[in-house]
Amino acid sequence: MKQLKVDAIKNGTVIDHIPGGKGVQVMKILNGCRQDPVSMGMNLPSSKFGKKDILKIENHELNPEDVNRIAIIAPTATITIIREFEVQEKWVVRIPMELKNIVHCPNPNCITNKEELPTKFDIEGSPANGSGEFMCHYCEKIYNSEELKIKAG
Repeated sequence: MKQLKVDAIKNGTVIDHIPGGKGVQVMKILNGCRQDPVSMGMNLPSSKFGKKDILKIENHELNPEDVNRIAIIAPTATITIIREFEVQEKWVVRIPMELKNIVHCPNPNCITNKEELPTKFDIEGSPANGSGEFMCHYCEKIYNSEELKIKAG
């Protein structure tokens, strides 16, 4: 069996179990780490998910807003914080029950697209398995995660 070798990182963040093909989307929303070295594996075999992507970001730890953005795209992702080559923290992302100013409302008639108001979405359904939907607090329209445009961090 062929093995791919990706070097360990001394300090930083590993985002694993990203659904296959979604790693580029995750990278795009992480503006804060543009200067840091990043390793990405795409469409890697996963016994649990079939295919997965993985990101290793050196010298960067995610803030809670970044984690919330990732959870919308990749509700199965795990975040691991590495310090001095040791795992310090590890958890599965969770979509918060309320998204505040994280996504744009796709409804062009929504007041958040006409005035400078922070967006606010409530979660409907079960976001943990990717079947959740998001309802805009202002226009009350419901969207799935594929319809939402995530604001960059």
